[in-house]
Formats: sequence, structure tokens, C-alpha cells
Amino acid sequence: MMTMLLDECKKLKMASKKLAIANSKEKNQALREVIISIKEDTDYILEENAKDVKTARESGMKESLIDRLMLNKQRIDGIIESIENIIEARDPVWRSNDVWTMENGLVISKMTVPIGVIGIIYESRPNVTVDAFALTLKSGNCVLLRGSSNSLNSNRALVRAIKKGLKNSTISEDVIGFIDDEDRQIVREMLTCNEYIDLIIPRGGKNLINMVVQNATVPTIETGEGNCHTYVDSSADLKKAVDIIENAKVQRPGVCNACETLLVHEDIAKDLLPMVVDRIGKLVEFRGCQRTQEIIDVKPATEEDWAEEYLDYILAIKIVKSTREAIDHINKYGTQHSEAILTEDITSAKLFRREVDAAAVYVNASTRFTDGGEFGFGGEMGISTQKMHARGPMGLNELVTVKYTIAGDGHIRG
Repeated sequence: MMTMLLDECKKLKMASKKLAIANSKEKNQALREVIISIKEDTDYILEENAKDVKTARESGMKESLIDRLMLNKQRIDGIIESIENIIEARDPVWRSNDVWTMENGLVISKMTVPIGVIGIIYESRPNVTVDAFALTLKSGNCVLLRGSSNSLNSNRALVRAIKKGLKNSTISEDVIGFIDDEDRQIVREMLTCNEYIDLIIPRGGKNLINMVVQNATVPTIETGEGNCHTYVDSSADLKKAVDIIENAKVQRPGVCNACETLLVHEDIAKDLLPMVVDRIGKLVEFRGCQRTQEIIDVKPATEEDWAEEYLDYILAIKIVKSTREAIDHINKYGTQHSEAILTEDITSAKLFRREVDAAAVYVNASTRFTDGGEFGFGGEMGISTQKMHARGPMGLNELVTVKYTIAGDGHIRG
């Protein structure tokens, strides 16, 4: 194992023992000190972020992804607000809603405890640096951060501010580790660091997630990839539908909960599709099925388009005959992230909610709401698209595991 990674891991493992038993007051005070530090360092953080944005533009990164990378004072305020929300949230550690007494008198309690050391590997989004730290600290976990090379300056500045804040608290600055190196071999070392890391969370595109899942021996939670759909049923309110489609596609096209495919019931396609073109056609490139091409001017969609997470101003469009066909299409091509139906029909809504296989299923709302902050979690470690332990936005309650405590009075098993 590389010396730098080994040193970080050893410090995190040692710090995790003390952090696991820290009380809420200590953790919240540490987070307040970090807020003060980030405010003091805002100008420096933005200067360092501007370097990353400049380099990204010069390298040809598309604007939708530069938007994910970019920080400004408003986004710094959003980062601070997330920490404040996490401070206000209930501490998830050493809680139990499940206590029972056996016939023999043993009292069994199912208690929540921290996971330990969590490694997060992520791309291009500096806000993840702070969200991941704040969530892991409040849930009693240490965190090892490995961001992408194109956000290295931003992440360095944010980690510096976090550590400066921690120095003014009773919580050790060793609860956060940062891989300040672009060598990709370090990522592969992290993935097999079972002695020191208890969980790995990849947050990024398909290639990153697949690489982590295929190479990790440390337990992993899959997050991120979002081939999200919006299905407009025959009974939908078309004005509401166009508003939702616009929001889901163009508000921030470079994020995982943006809509990538629009499914339209054949009965309203001739009315809806021209309305969509009028609303977002100047921004968005459309790729459509044969029936879509007969109604509006679009590029032909290929089989690959139905499975693509564009993260860009591109939208695939398919006309379907029924809610059942829409559900089948989503379950075939979707990534189990976020799916929406726009309908005024209760039966269609119930069928869609019950049978679509996804972490978040919407009725008459934009998929853009799949987010820890929007769900009231304060922040998130990512959007889990798997089915074990955590699914959907991962907040504080998804960052603890359980410990059974058993109280007896001289009990022995016969």
C-alpha cells in the first residue's frame, strides 16, 4: 500500500474510536466551527475553484459538467446551510426503536452505531467534500475523501477550511482524510484497504461506479448513475407537464437526477411535443423514435440513446401506447434512480408507483427533487441505486449500522 494512503488510513482508524463515542454537543460544536472557518475562507475557496473551472474549460469540458464543478457565493451559502441542517438533525448514533424481552427474561436492544471509516470516491463536485464530511462526522464516522483531479484545488481549499475549524473544537482533525494526489493507483489501493476502511461509496458516472464495484474488496454502496425518465400519461395536464419537463431537463442537466428520456402517451403526443419544442427547443437537442420524428423535427434515436445518461442538453423521446409500455421501457433501460409519471388518472399513478423499479418514483413532480437536502436530510452521501441497507438519498440514518445489546441476570443457555 502506498505510504501516503497508509498514513491517512491509520490516523482515520485511530480517530474513529474516539469519534464513535463523541456526544451530540461535541459534534455539533465542531460543525459550527467548520461553518465559521468556511465563511472566513470563502474568498480563498472561490479563487481556488476558479483555477479548476479555468482548467476544465481549457480542456474542453462541457458546460453542464462545468456547472457541477463551479462554486460561487450562493453555492457556498448553500453548503453552509446544509451543515446547519445537519446540526439541527437528530443524532443517529445510539438510538433504538426496537427493544424486547424474551420469555427467559433477557432484554435485547437493537442499537445504532457508526460504521467506522468511510471512503468516498467522487467526481467534479466540490460541495460533496463538505457534505460527506458533515454527514460522517454527525453520524460518528471518519471519512477518507478522494475527489477528481479537475476539482483538486477546490477540494484542497475546502479540506483546509474544515481542518482549521476542527482545530477549534474537541474533535480531532484526523477524522477527515484527503488524498491529495492524482495517481489513480491510489483509488485501487483504497478499494482493497479492508483493514482500515469499512465502506466505500463511489459517486460519479457509470465508468467510475463500475470500476469501483468490479475491483473493491471493501464493502461498497453503488450511487450516482441516473438515466431518469419522465412519462406523460394521456390524462396529464399538459401545461403542468411542460413546466415539469423543462425543470427536469434544463435546470441542471449535468446532475444525476435530471431527466434523460421523455416517454409520451400516443393520445397526447401531437399536442404535447410541439409545446415541449417551443419551451426548451432552443436549448435542447432532441433524439426521437420513428413516431416522434413524424410530429417534430428530431434526430433519430438509436438503441444506445434509450440507455444513455447524457448529463447534457440532450433529450431522448419515445411515444408509447400505454402506461404498461412506459413501465416496461423504464424497467429495461433505467438505472433504478428516479422516475416520474405525469397523470391525472389515479389507476395509472398507482400502477406506476407500484411497478417501476427505482429508488425514487414521482407522481406529477420533477425528478430533480431526488436529493438529500430536498428530502429534509440536510445533505447526502449520494443517491444509492442498490437494494441493500440504503436506497435513495443517503443521509445520517443510512450511515449507521446496528449493535445488539443483551442484558441478563446470570442467564445461561440450556
